[in-house]
Amino acid sequence: MSLGFGFPRFFCAALALSWLCLGPRPACAQDPRPAEAQCEVCQGFLENVYNSLKEKHSDFSLASIENELIRCCLNTKGKENRLCYYLGATSDAATKIISEVSRPMSAHVPVTKICEKLKKTDIQICELKYERKLDLTSVDLSKMRVAELKKILDGWGEVCRACIEKTDFVDLIKELAPKHAASASKADL
Repeated sequence: MSLGFGFPRFFCAALALSWLCLGPRPACAQDPRPAEAQCEVCQGFLENVYNSLKEKHSDFSLASIENELIRCCLNTKGKENRLCYYLGATSDAATKIISEVSRPMSAHVPVTKICEKLKKTDIQICELKYERKLDLTSVDLSKMRVAELKKILDGWGEVCRACIEKTDFVDLIKELAPKHAASASKADL
């Protein structure tokens, strides 16, 4: 049976079904972040390693790059330490893919390209994100969880030993905020 256009009904149904299955990609299938933000820890850390080698007037040999990478990883904390673990530049790392960094870096391949290639090896490398700085002037501390308040204090290297209530944490953060805001602005200079 035909629809009047010369197409059988089953063909129209099959065409509609294929459009539903293969139609436009849903918005959730696309990664909304720009490429630079996808591997921010990898790019930031490897850029620092590369600049450190340039400052030392290194010969960019594989050995000197690997030694510098391991040396830089000794002083890392947080997300950068996790990156070093994934690369195998820490003593407790299970795998070792340092050569995936040193080989292209010895040829002066841009850090963004190195991180893209590392992403194909281990996707966790590009999932690392830096913690966002918290603007204490625009945040209502009393609406935050105690764990988040403790994290703020921990980031400052402070501990609230006598804090029992949530308000104790909030009061201490408000008291220490000017001190740590001043030190953060000096570090930016």
